[in-house]
Amino acid sequence: MDALAPSSGPLPSPETSKQTGRAGYLRDWLVTLLIVLIVLLLLNLFVFNLSTVRGHSMQPTLMESQHLFVNKLVYNFHDPARGDIVILKDPDSKSSNPRFLVKRVIGTPGDVIRVEHNRLYVNGELLNEPYTNSRVEDGDYGPFTVEPGHFFVMGDNRHTAASKDSRYFGSIKSQDLLGRAEFIFWPISGWKWL
Repeated sequence: MDALAPSSGPLPSPETSKQTGRAGYLRDWLVTLLIVLIVLLLLNLFVFNLSTVRGHSMQPTLMESQHLFVNKLVYNFHDPARGDIVILKDPDSKSSNPRFLVKRVIGTPGDVIRVEHNRLYVNGELLNEPYTNSRVEDGDYGPFTVEPGHFFVMGDNRHTAASKDSRYFGSIKSQDLLGRAEFIFWPISGWKWL
């Protein structure tokens, strides 16, 4: 049987042991909190983002002040698809102070987009859009062919001047798409997959 060698120093008092225990407990909590914060920061940078809707360009799908869970990894594995709701850099914002927009992908590379008589056509076919509650009121547009590596985006709000989108700033480069909005997580009463 192993024996412990007697301690050469004085035994710590019960009060000192309590203080050391509290300090160790506090240190463990702080280290754990720091690790959690670092992991969340890395996940936020590379995996997901939480965004708040500002404005009315995506009504009736998204309303002002709703909070979205944005998947930042999805487009590393496949290209955006028609109908995806995406977060993108506003082409008119400065790189030192970027602004972001939320829009719906309407056209993918090679698609021909046209608005005629308040109706939206993709590749000559009328696009079925159950997510909007009005026709396109801004007048005729196009035809516009989406370039390789670019996407044509529009807001779901089709009322006059309600959405700043690809009809205004042109198609968006794939690298300017920051991620896909997956679901509304706040308010809880409005929770839904997109």
